[in-house]
Amino acid sequence: MGGIDLTVPAGTFYGLVGPNGAGKTTTLSIIAGLLRPDAGSVHISGIDQRANPLAAKRVMGVLPDRLRTFDRLTGRQLLHYYGQLRGLNRPVIEKRAADLARAFDLTEALGRVVSDYSAGMTKKLMLAGALIHSPRVLVLDEPFEAVDPVSSGIILDVLRSYVSHGGAVILSSHGMDLVEQVCSRVAVIVDGEVLVEGTVDEVRAGQSLAARFVELAGVGGEVEGLEWLHTFSD
Repeated sequence: MGGIDLTVPAGTFYGLVGPNGAGKTTTLSIIAGLLRPDAGSVHISGIDQRANPLAAKRVMGVLPDRLRTFDRLTGRQLLHYYGQLRGLNRPVIEKRAADLARAFDLTEALGRVVSDYSAGMTKKLMLAGALIHSPRVLVLDEPFEAVDPVSSGIILDVLRSYVSHGGAVILSSHGMDLVEQVCSRVAVIVDGEVLVEGTVDEVRAGQSLAARFVELAGVGGEVEGLEWLHTFSD
């Protein structure tokens, strides 16, 4: 990482975009306390993460990119487990699990084991688990990857409501249209460095965010030499 300086205010939908290998997941893992930085500091709601890591983690909800969970539990059991990890008592867990299941359209699925869930259902359940303790900050790595449009819309509705009431969401995504649509601020990261950061309008500079991203990242393949691909094998 080349040194990243980001500020995510409360009530902000903040997007991290960059090519594969740019450092997005590493950045989010450091923010979430899953990796320790070689230098610098991370403050979550005024809490120094290095000095008080448990307090910092208490105010965060985290959705990792590569979902690993106890998928032989039912959805209800998994949400209960997440609530217990966060120190919530049973009545509070049951109330919040039911509310979250209703919001994410998972009520009928709660009695099924998570291994039977679709990718979109699993992501919604994991996001519900990240929200169950009412965190101030959500750290979401590719929350819409492999998620169908209906599930994406449900997730967005919940997250917009969360942000409108003062929560902060920082997410990574390869979906430029989605970032352009929902994020209030965005940072473009390439090779572990922030190339540009600001409001979406500032970053895209009169272009679409996708076009601006390609311009900044300088990414692209070389098709010359693939003429054989046009001859077909039959």
